[in-house]
This record gives sequence, C-alpha cells and structure tokens, in this order.
Amino acid sequence: MGRRPSSTPSRPDGAAAPDEAAAGGARRYERPGVRRPRGPAARLAARAGLPSVSSRRRRTAWAAVLTGTVAASLLAAPSFSSATPAAPSGVSSDSAPGGSSGGSSTGGSSAEAADCPDGLKAAATCYAGRDHNGAYYTVAIPDEWNRSLVVHAHGGPGLGDGSDPERSVGDLERWSVMVEEGYAWVGSSYRRGGYGTRMAAADTENVRRAFVAQFGEPRRTYLHGQSWGGNVAAKILETYGSSRSADAAPGTRGVRSGPYDGALMTNGLLAGGSRGYDFRVDLRAVYQFYCQNLPRPSEPQYPVWQGLPADSDLTTGEVNARLQECTGHSSPPAERTAEQQRKLTDILAVTGVPEHELASHLRFSVFTFRDVVHNRLDGRNPFSNKGVRYSGSRDDAALNAGVERFSADRSAARDLAWDSDLTGRVDVPVLTLHAIDDPTVYVENESAYRATLRAAHRGHRLVQSFTRESEHSGLSTAEYANSVAALDSWVREGRRPTPRSLAASCARFDEEYGTGCFHDPTYRPAPYSSRVNARPGGHRWPAMTSAQERRWSKIEGIGIAP
Repeated sequence: MGRRPSSTPSRPDGAAAPDEAAAGGARRYERPGVRRPRGPAARLAARAGLPSVSSRRRRTAWAAVLTGTVAASLLAAPSFSSATPAAPSGVSSDSAPGGSSGGSSTGGSSAEAADCPDGLKAAATCYAGRDHNGAYYTVAIPDEWNRSLVVHAHGGPGLGDGSDPERSVGDLERWSVMVEEGYAWVGSSYRRGGYGTRMAAADTENVRRAFVAQFGEPRRTYLHGQSWGGNVAAKILETYGSSRSADAAPGTRGVRSGPYDGALMTNGLLAGGSRGYDFRVDLRAVYQFYCQNLPRPSEPQYPVWQGLPADSDLTTGEVNARLQECTGHSSPPAERTAEQQRKLTDILAVTGVPEHELASHLRFSVFTFRDVVHNRLDGRNPFSNKGVRYSGSRDDAALNAGVERFSADRSAARDLAWDSDLTGRVDVPVLTLHAIDDPTVYVENESAYRATLRAAHRGHRLVQSFTRESEHSGLSTAEYANSVAALDSWVREGRRPTPRSLAASCARFDEEYGTGCFHDPTYRPAPYSSRVNARPGGHRWPAMTSAQERRWSKIEGIGIAP
C-alpha cells in the first residue's frame, strides 16, 4: 500500500504531479526512464518477453474483424427504432425506465469514425454518434479487444440545456485506462443537462444497445458509474437488470441477469437523491442564517430550498463573491476580518463541509437546487430540515431558533425518491471503490449502499474497497485497472474479491502505471447519519423499498420529466 496522498500528490520520483484539478481524471505518471508499452496486447507481450505486433498490423486485422462483426450484427439484430426495455417486475412498460422519464431505444444514426483522444490514437478506433433522444455518445474499441464492454455513466449533473458532445469525449479521455486494459468503452453525454437519474439511466442503456446494434454483442458487459454516475449505474442495474436469461457467463451458475454482468462504482453517490443532498440542504439554510446575502434583505425574498428563483440571473461568480464577502473564504486567514472568520468557522463546524469544497457545495445548493425545484418538479419542494438540530457553532440555541425551517411537499419528495433512490435489488456482482477523504461525495454513502443491499438480501453481491486518497474526480489509474480486472475475474471465474486481495493485486498494475496503490483493507465507513443529519426515518434503509417503487410506478406522471 502506498502512502496517503496529499491534495496534490507526488510522483514516485518526487516530481510534481500533473494538474488533476484541470484534467479532472485519473492520475497518470510515467516512471523515469521507463517507457510503458502501448495497448493491452503490447503490455502482455512485454510481460512475457515476446515481441509486440505492430499497430498497423493490428489495425488491419481488427478492421477485418469489425467489418464482419458489424455486418453480422446488422443482419441478425432486431430493429431498435421503437424498442423499449422490458419493465422490471411489477413496473408497467411505459414507466421503464420510469413514469415520465422516457423510454430507452437506440434509434438515431449509427456512430461514425472519430478522432480518439491523444492517449488512445495508437491503440484504439473511436466513433461518435447521437441517439434518437439527441444524446451524443462516444465509442472506443481497442486494437486488441478482449470482447468485453464497459458502459460508462458520468457524474454531475451539468446544467446545460442540451446534450454536450464534448462530455462523452472528455469522459473517454479520463477513463481511457479501461480501453488500455482491453475493454471497449461507450459513454453517453445524456440528452440534456440538469437533474434526472432515470433519464440518465435510459440514455446510458441506449448507448449500450447502440453499441450492440452496430458492433455486435460483447461477451461480457460491465457498468462503470462515477460520482452521480454511481447513482445512475445503480439505477440501471435495478431498472434494466431484472430479466433472466440462460446465456450466463462462467461463475454465475448458469444464470445471467439482464444485459449487464457486473458493475464498478467509483466515489459513487449511493445514498440516492432524497437523502444524498441533505448536507447541502443544511448548508444552504445555515449559510443564509449567518450570511443573509442569498438573498440579501434588500432583494426579493424566496425560501432557500428553491436554491434561486426560476428567473434569477445571478451567476456563479456572484455567488462566489457573496461567499467571499461573508466569510473571506478565498483569503488567507490573516486577511479575514474577525467577523468573517467567526462565520466561516461556524458554517464549517455545523455542516462538516470541507473548507476547500465550500464554494462548490454552496453553488450546488444554489444552482442545482434551482434546476431540481423549478425545472424538474414544477416549483415543488422536495427538501426538508424539519426535526434537524444543528450543533457545533458558538451558539447552537440561537442558530436553531433562527435558521429557516421548511418541510417537503410530499409529492415532490416522492417524485425525487422514485427518480433516484435505490431499492438494493441487484442481481450481478457490484464492486465499489471510494476515497476515504472524498470531499464531494462522502465515503459514508458506502454505508448507505451496504445497508440498502443487505435489506434487499443482496449483500453477498457487494464488495466495497476504500483508499487513503482525498480526491473525488480521479483516483489512481492503477486502482481503476485493478478494480475492473477484479470485477472481471469475479464474473468470469466466480472469484469474489476482498479488500485485502484488492490491496494485494493492485501492485501488479502499479508496475505498469506508476500511480500508486492506496488501499486500506481495514477501513469501514461509519453510518451515513454520522456525517449527514438524518431526517425522521432517515436511519432506515433502503430509502425506497421495492414495494414503494411498484406502488409509485402506477401513478401517472411519477418522477422527473426527461
């Protein structure tokens, strides 16, 4: 196990690491004097001491294989132009992926050849397409494809109006380690920005179907969800993974559950939407108590659960400026006034938000809450701080007496829960990887997910691993490669990994990637309620039972509109 990294980790040779915040992805370092073989087959050949086949010869051979595969798949595959996945047991077909979230089908046009990110140009062929809902997507197929596919669900959500074609391209660049390890990769940009877990799940399932229709059925298909994408991936397993078929992979005792063979969630928001944002609800209320500038007394008043009024033109820069005005957040401590320091200290102590992420969490509670309330729930309030007692300030009595209190609209809370909460009913192996000091999605989300699967009698399908890292958007590249390999072995051979086996096997991948292995096999996260103030009933998991999901699915217009 490597040393615990700082917020700006060092390379093995002690040199400064690349700017992760700018890249936003997995850390990549090169060992001095060592040139890592390009492509999975080249690295395997290097391990065995064999000569590597040239990239040109690999491309020529693989192009012939792809041509035959595509032709065969187009002849054999059914038309998906109007297909909708089978609904989960007890859920009507017009509500799969759910109610108002829209159906899933391929449609759109076939993906066309596109440039790969620089790191993959010599090792893969890339494609770009757009599905029938307008969601852009990107495909990468390595020169030596192991015939398995990784379907990626990205985090966020972003707040743009339409689908951003650069999003899936950037995700491929960030997670190119999957392609380097021999897996084909496909990821959706989603049809629009803004909140909608089932919408994102449908768009992700769409790109899997599009891949199959154009390139053929892979031997195995794995989901990878990062951050909010972990919530999306978990929802995909529950929504599209309930059908049973006999074409199982080895190690699953002759039964395969739906189109997915397993899932990897990294730094995933696995507490679901109805509870996963409660700490930001608290931050929004506590911030306003101390700062009184969102809104100012001189501005039109609105309840803080709205985030902002629908027609507000406040910018992120202005929110940052108001945070600075109140707390001196971006100034060195010596340059803050005594009042600014007192307010900042109280806000951090009460909410538990890491200081270096305070601005980011506050912006989420302003702009994403506005999207959820006004754009997705027709102005209804899904949030509550009723029954929450805030503590840790210089004067808790004054804080609890003066902080704004509000209760959720029952229909809004139901719609948000149905869209994003998890029942735990998964039928494939799930491996999670989470940074212990993740400042954005707290590691206690893993406790919530473990309790959710255990309550659904699926705890045996979950293995959780933790690393001594303090990043959210990107962990060690060696850890990603190790994790997907362990998941693959679990599915193919029935070898269930353990935190200790994951810590031990990571060293082999670190020899190739040189990014460090920071597993802590002894770590167990505390309960979710130890980090986030529980609302009434918030100690029980799952947040939404399967029975509730079936009952709510019969309500016309349930959920969040796509």
